[in-house]
Amino acid sequence: MSAIGIIATLRVQPGKEAEFESVFADLAAAVRANEAGNSYYRLFKAGEAGVYKVMECYDDAAATETHRASDHFRTLGARLGPCLAGAPEIETLTAV
Repeated sequence: MSAIGIIATLRVQPGKEAEFESVFADLAAAVRANEAGNSYYRLFKAGEAGVYKVMECYDDAAATETHRASDHFRTLGARLGPCLAGAPEIETLTAV
């Protein structure tokens, strides 16, 4: 099985950037502590104001499902929702 990469583009409402970054820091720490199948999970600012990219790498499809089903993803993800200016754009990649 090949590793799976994910790039999620998130648009944050003006004035909510600090709250978003704080909650995301908690989520990233929980992912690193609890998801053995995740090897990379990091937030980046894009060139456009309020636009962020999350770069993620998982061992396989099962690890991505473990991430999506985790309590920390559901709980902290719900806290990120009010900061967002729309649905995330998800790009899924397969390692070669």
